[in-house]
Amino acid sequence: MKLNVLVLASALALVGFGIAEGAERPNVLFITVDDMSCDSIGAFGCKLSQTTPNIDRLASQGLRFQHAHVQVGNCMPSRNVMLSGRYPHNNGVEGFYQVRDVSYPVMADLMKEAGYFTGIRHKVSHSTPYHPYPAWDVVLDTLPDGNPAHPKHIKSYHASTKQGIAAAKEAGKPFCLNINVADPHKPFYTEGSRGTTVNDPNVPSHVFTADEVPVPGFLFDDPAVREELALYYSTVRRADDCVGEILRALEESGESDDTVVVFLSDHGMPLPFAKTQLYYHSTRTPWIVRWPGVTKAGATDERHLISAIDLLPTLLDIAGIAHPDGLEGRSIVPLLKRESQTGRDFIITEYNENAGGNRHPMRAILTREYGYIFSPWSNGERKMATATKGTATYRRMLERAKSDPHVAERLALFEHRVPEELYHYASDPDALVNLIDDPRHRSERDRLTAALEDWMKRTGDPMLDVFRDRNDPAVREAYMAEVENEAAERPQRKRGARARQQDEGRPGGAGRRGRAVQP
Repeated sequence: MKLNVLVLASALALVGFGIAEGAERPNVLFITVDDMSCDSIGAFGCKLSQTTPNIDRLASQGLRFQHAHVQVGNCMPSRNVMLSGRYPHNNGVEGFYQVRDVSYPVMADLMKEAGYFTGIRHKVSHSTPYHPYPAWDVVLDTLPDGNPAHPKHIKSYHASTKQGIAAAKEAGKPFCLNINVADPHKPFYTEGSRGTTVNDPNVPSHVFTADEVPVPGFLFDDPAVREELALYYSTVRRADDCVGEILRALEESGESDDTVVVFLSDHGMPLPFAKTQLYYHSTRTPWIVRWPGVTKAGATDERHLISAIDLLPTLLDIAGIAHPDGLEGRSIVPLLKRESQTGRDFIITEYNENAGGNRHPMRAILTREYGYIFSPWSNGERKMATATKGTATYRRMLERAKSDPHVAERLALFEHRVPEELYHYASDPDALVNLIDDPRHRSERDRLTAALEDWMKRTGDPMLDVFRDRNDPAVREAYMAEVENEAAERPQRKRGARARQQDEGRPGGAGRRGRAVQP
């Protein structure tokens, strides 16, 4: 990859972002959790007490955003938006596959070029367009004793963070570490296959029971659902334990006062109607920033809508690094400094495919009150493929639907969706009442669809034409035939590329839709 020389430009940018020339740049510690809904966190209104004491403490020390979202409801595409500053249809990472022919830099490139020591723990292959990626100075998935770091082992996150900070000190550089906690991604605590229980040595500091957990409004109250939610919330607590270990290592290093901590989840809980969807609860993320001397302790931003597309420009501004061309987000540094920004009244989210190449493209636009979703794949017959169909909750939904009309209706929506959905999230955050044909909300629908179309034009979204003709089923089906054929041909292209490499006796990367990556 050819990158512009950024050192001089970065130095000139220091003064503009409040960092005096010659002053040391702050370290950056970017922490993520995997598959954690925003409202599973105490500081963001969790109805269950003591799920996240360490994350709550971090929130009390920094600034949290009440209206923050990621762009995508599944992992690899979501993380690549964060670290590229580009929407999936422009960074090429629309699913779980390698994208080798990239022409843009990602966070690790930019930080390393500007003199930072870069490191990552877990989700390594999901966090850049291809793997292995050359811009990480260290991958922290091996512990100092040489053993692999188990992604669910709590204390290992302390060791990994300590190792990364020490390596940066030895290199004489500020650090930029991306520490990705594996929980509460499945398997949950003590969870085996298809409802079995296993002996799990990675015990959270608190285990919740089925009778005490809240049931999200987008699901249904049932003993089997409660049992799975109890495992989920216990795993949320284990994720919080891991975050506590990361922050303990930072504090012990003596670098805490010189380190900006940013915390996000990559998307919502791995249960039906959350993960791999674009509802409010699918993409809302707990965004916390602690920047010593800049953010105000315990502050909350309840006004501005921000999203993962804004993360990279924000990190670059914090570090005083010039922005490369092509970033599609906007820095929130003014918000961290308790200023305001205009143009933050809506965000756009998108989904294209899940692991296995299953294409179910969707686009959504959200404001503080409303959300609109367009699903061209929905034709009443096609069923959405999603990781959440492997859950006990989904299996119970199938059983309950045989005798419960309400559950049957929800199952039909989950499986087939409808081409257009409109929700008043201010009063219906669980997206239970579709207002798309309600004349009382027509003006809001028209306003949102016009804004979405304008965004599609500005970003070169290949869904623009089908969106313009969204009321024509034939146009929707023609579009789906095209994208499904592309996904089906991807393995053939991969095999062909490998064969050509072997014939020519040379190494090389896969094409734009390359080697599959496991979720």
